[in-house]
Amino acid sequence: MNVNAAIIDQRLSGVTDSLRERMVSELGLRVPAQQKSLAFVFLCVKTLLQLDDDEAFDTLTDGGNDFGVDAMYVGEENDGEFIVTLFQAKYVTNLEGTSNFPENGVEAAIRAVRYLFDPTATVAVNSRLLAKLEDVRSRISDGYIPQVRVLLCNNGLKWNSIAQGGIDRLNAGDQVGWEHVNHDRLLSVMQSQRQVNDSLRMQGKAIVEDFDYSRILIGKVSVAEIAALIERHGDRLLERNIRRYLGLSGNRVNEGIRTTLSDPTERPNFYFYNNGITLTCTRFDYNALQQSDHQVKIENLQIINGGQTSNTIHRVLKELGHAQQENLDKAFVMVRLYQLSSEREGFVQNITYATNSQNPVDLRDLRSNDDAQRRLETDVQQLGYQYRRKRTDTVSTRSDDITSGTAAEAVLAVIRKRPQQAKFFAREHFGKLYREIFNANLTGSQLVVATLLYRIAENKRKRPDADAPSFLPYASCFLAMRMGEYLARDLSMHSLAILDHRTFDTARQLVNENGEAYFYAAQRDVGKAIAQLYGRQDQTLQRLAATFRRGDLIDELGLVPLESAAKDPAL
Repeated sequence: MNVNAAIIDQRLSGVTDSLRERMVSELGLRVPAQQKSLAFVFLCVKTLLQLDDDEAFDTLTDGGNDFGVDAMYVGEENDGEFIVTLFQAKYVTNLEGTSNFPENGVEAAIRAVRYLFDPTATVAVNSRLLAKLEDVRSRISDGYIPQVRVLLCNNGLKWNSIAQGGIDRLNAGDQVGWEHVNHDRLLSVMQSQRQVNDSLRMQGKAIVEDFDYSRILIGKVSVAEIAALIERHGDRLLERNIRRYLGLSGNRVNEGIRTTLSDPTERPNFYFYNNGITLTCTRFDYNALQQSDHQVKIENLQIINGGQTSNTIHRVLKELGHAQQENLDKAFVMVRLYQLSSEREGFVQNITYATNSQNPVDLRDLRSNDDAQRRLETDVQQLGYQYRRKRTDTVSTRSDDITSGTAAEAVLAVIRKRPQQAKFFAREHFGKLYREIFNANLTGSQLVVATLLYRIAENKRKRPDADAPSFLPYASCFLAMRMGEYLARDLSMHSLAILDHRTFDTARQLVNENGEAYFYAAQRDVGKAIAQLYGRQDQTLQRLAATFRRGDLIDELGLVPLESAAKDPAL
């Protein structure tokens, strides 16, 4: 028995138990073996993409007509591109870890890549996958370029050479990247909190200075040294790094690194082309009597900026092998090493935020300790709910738990009335939009009520009625906003932005009693707004997906008067 495979198998038992009810109600999975297999997909998505429980579950597309795609995660547009991550998982009961990822699984993934991203191709897929697929196709039709990551996951070995031949024949170039994920990689990511103690050999002279009760070392390190460091510790070095590794394919910066390191004549220029790597530690030591080429011993080492560079160096050097080493010993990268006291946690977070602010991805962890988040945690707790401002690796099934990510989306849609940004700009919820969402006037009452309305809309999206309108998969944030307008009317308020603890109990009671009625009224109103917007034009799924990404529907919806809100959707 492979020990790591056994650890993951044991972990899956708890994940399966916690998700079983949702698997049955939302996906119709009742067979224990199928549930465990899907739990493995969920664990891979949650661990590798660092998503919370609801986000990870929402990516799942496993079932009949899934076209070989067990989960799909669609990122936001950035500079004319967007990343789509496809997961396919094969979990076996044999815990020896010796089985290759099956050839037919790779073939299915190849077919998915070949047909799913062609807006003109007709494919028969299940409703969960179709909603995501048409969103992707609408972006492609709008001119955005998909960069695809295919993650093939199992509790065994990588696919064989025959399957690799099929991938090579796809001839997708750098637009599609293929990665193997197994029990070893999952466990490595899960164990990333363990402290890293290691050493780095500097090349040439280095600058060391004491500054404001801290120490700073600036010097250069060979790329081979960085690759070896990543090889030894992997994701454990990146616990504080707020970027997810995007891979070599489709990321221009990472592709530029590969181009430079792959060209022997360009390798000596790498030091000048790259911005360098920033690291933190709690202590570093070196021989101060030595003039150069110091061997620096480091405790509690973390890469807080340059994770993309480090991972790409590691991958490129593995691709090159030993036969292509010309001038590689002349390729260096600048390193900034900060020795900071463990008591200065907030300062470390500030450095991490500042050094990564040119490309924010998910800043929830860094924002989790600021004053606004702490204030909301206390405020929400007094209302009988638990505000989870920090991400955890546990699956929460408690209805009174509210994650900061869900709260941000709900508040932006319901309170700030920016549903298109709530749904499609999640990347900026804790970046550029943070102060707009979590401003000083936001109360715990507003946050909780907005979340309750948003959850109703989301639950209806995930478990639609048999006669649900075709726009429902894309409309939850718009529906939540409209539901908030009905609630505000019943509270005799012009906006829920003035809701506080004095009217919270009344608002919560109205949501409990009339929430479903608000939903169907909102659904009716959105349907009218779309009909007015489209006229006689066809309401294809691609067009609907594009419509909800834009703000023009908000203006059209504003022209639809608030009417009666009845629990019967036919009224």
